Amino acid sequence: SPETITTRFFTAYPWDKSSLKSLPVDLQQFEKLDAYALKVNVKNSVEELVTALLKQARTDLEKVRAIWMWICHHIEYDVVGYHNKSQLSCKPIDVLQTGKSICEGYAGLFEQMCSIAGIQCMKLSGYSKGYGYKMGQTFTGESDHAWNAVYLDGRWHLLDSTWGSGSVDDSFTKFTFRYNEFYFLTHPALFINNHFPDNSNWQLLKPALVLKDFENNMLHNSNFYTLGLLAAHPGTGVIQTVNGKAAISVDCRSSMLFTFKLKGIQEHGLMTLRKHGMTLEVYPQKTGSHKLQIFAKSSKASEDVYNCVLEYVLECKSVDKSTRFPKDLHQPVGPSWFSERQGFLRPSHPDPIIHTNDGRCSVTFTLGKDISVLTSLHSDNSSLTEDMRRRHIMQIHRGNQIELKIHLPHAGNFVLKIYAKKKSDPGNYDYIFNYLISCLNTEVKWPAFPQSYSKWAEDYEILEPLSGLLPANRNVQFKLKLHGIAKVLVQADNTYPLTRSRDGYWEGTCNTAGCTEVFVMVHENANHSFYSHVLKYEVETQ
Repeated sequence: SPETITTRFFTAYPWDKSSLKSLPVDLQQFEKLDAYALKVNVKNSVEELVTALLKQARTDLEKVRAIWMWICHHIEYDVVGYHNKSQLSCKPIDVLQTGKSICEGYAGLFEQMCSIAGIQCMKLSGYSKGYGYKMGQTFTGESDHAWNAVYLDGRWHLLDSTWGSGSVDDSFTKFTFRYNEFYFLTHPALFINNHFPDNSNWQLLKPALVLKDFENNMLHNSNFYTLGLLAAHPGTGVIQTVNGKAAISVDCRSSMLFTFKLKGIQEHGLMTLRKHGMTLEVYPQKTGSHKLQIFAKSSKASEDVYNCVLEYVLECKSVDKSTRFPKDLHQPVGPSWFSERQGFLRPSHPDPIIHTNDGRCSVTFTLGKDISVLTSLHSDNSSLTEDMRRRHIMQIHRGNQIELKIHLPHAGNFVLKIYAKKKSDPGNYDYIFNYLISCLNTEVKWPAFPQSYSKWAEDYEILEPLSGLLPANRNVQFKLKLHGIAKVLVQADNTYPLTRSRDGYWEGTCNTAGCTEVFVMVHENANHSFYSHVLKYEVETQ
């Protein structure tokens, strides 16, 4: 029994986050050996099988690898036998000849093959967070799983060939071979996440984890680690909301993309990407128990497949009705390494939510690429058309700086969506990111900015009047920054020329009496009589 093994083998080593394995392993060096082991086809005796496998294996590590690869690709999980254990033999020779077994048989065959190969190997048993595991459940009674420890390079290492071979479907009626490298020589600090041995020495950890902590700790499946994720907070699988809110964060090695689902739908959350992870705030809108899943994918992955990396249960006692997000809000929210990569640098507002009391805000970026920017404003309770809402945002360009001036039409929560495309590209704009703009002041009621036409150049600027709605029967002051222009006229009931001041602004006044619209027109060339419309203002009705 393992008790007799002296404890000097159990050198505890914390996870330094550099490797998922307890032994430095170069998988490329195994490629030839792996390919060879998969082709070996011997069914007469375990001895003959091992002899054949070891032809290409020199070191102890290579011998263990060949045995591991063969078992993971040739023994399938016996879903029928699992339900009818009395008819099932877990003897190594029977496992070999039928080609199927349950964990007990995988671990027994592994142990015997190692023994024949002259490698110290133990069959271990304990509790596992495998098929049928429910978040936060307790473990009592007999152990439910078996795996192995092998002795290599002066210390013990853990592996689980059952879980390395593939997976069973939810109804536990069908096994699928799907090789999983994660369970070969897994670092003990990671293995303990879903394997709790009967004898705590075999955790290979100091101090050893107690069962209560094993039960409460968050289950990280192998995707979590293979994708390069490092930690999740909170570390327990069941979270109590506080005042209707739960906060989750994930740390990872490199830039990753994340999504989430609350009860199967991506809603009631605010997720922000960080350089090395993400943070998520969730506000369930119903009390009770809710499943929260978090998905991740590498930022380099070409295919759009997110893998589930975490599953929490949220226990929600009260609902925060005041925090409701607009349906047009897209996750993640706010600027991030992703928007930076698309050319939006140095945001004036690094946070996802912009709070404004007077209904106005101004967001600036440095554009790191030669891009055209398009924006839109969305709200759940707005009677305005999308085209009209768009006119509540004004773009101002100064060199490679862009400013988005926003005047909200009313109080509430708005989504500011930002799209971009390369100036050289004829195609459509791509969605990049969005902000949540929040204004609680019910007095707010800003008019739209004036309408601009195609001749209004990107680096023109309106200093006044900013409001697209001018008062009736008034003298209105105009001040515009335009360049490469010969003449500027303001067309109301009469025509008013603007004059160019020393500092390059076009200035003047116009009277709004007797008209419903006012246009600004420019003359690009003094020799031509042709004027282009660049701006249009409405005039308040009497």
